[in-house]
Amino acid sequence: MDNTALLLFITATFVLAGFVKGVIGLGLPTIAVGILGVVMAPAQAAALLVIPNLVTNGWQIANGPSLKPILRRLWPMLLTICLGTWAGAGLLQQTKGGAATLWLGLALIAYGLVGLKAAKLRVPAGWEAWLGPVVGCSTGVVTAATGVFVLPAVPYLQALGFDKDELVQALGLSFIVSTLALSFGLFGAGALTLTVGWQSALALLPALAGMAAGQFVRNRISPAAFKLCFFAGLLALGGYLCWRGLT
Repeated sequence: MDNTALLLFITATFVLAGFVKGVIGLGLPTIAVGILGVVMAPAQAAALLVIPNLVTNGWQIANGPSLKPILRRLWPMLLTICLGTWAGAGLLQQTKGGAATLWLGLALIAYGLVGLKAAKLRVPAGWEAWLGPVVGCSTGVVTAATGVFVLPAVPYLQALGFDKDELVQALGLSFIVSTLALSFGLFGAGALTLTVGWQSALALLPALAGMAAGQFVRNRISPAAFKLCFFAGLLALGGYLCWRGLT
């Protein structure tokens, strides 16, 4: 693939990933790492995603209803996301096969099917104090191994009973913390350099364009339609990851 074709491929990838994120509040790293894995190593793809992840999730947080109560509720999970990611530092660079991607995809498919069947997962209030840190640490390890930070954080956040806009804001908060934690590991491993940082900044423009289009769609659909899009999106992302893991 020549430089022009590679540039167009990367641009289209970030537009698509940004659009999905704009609609359902997640999917930027899942789609981008999976598609970019065709032309580059997972660690390189994850490094290219740092700036788009930080900015799009910052935008997602800023457009939410109220950050303080969500932060007060989620801080134990956010702290252990960092600890889990740093504990698993180096796993992404060591990943050779697609086993981690395959299992991640299967888990997303299972969760998407449960959601589409209208099964209501709920976390009892008394469980949050201990379950939040467990979920955070597990999400951190998965992030360190795959560069994707959807599990088990996304099902956990969805089970906390947030409304549509609160859920999207909580997802953005979780993802920006995961991005920052992963960035330290990539920097220490030499995958995130000044040159890669500049390339990551350039990737921001198509990601923002796609996200703006996705948010336009999300702001015009009902909570029921959003829920359908959310779980169908998880199902599609899971299917895509399984395909990537098997090829």
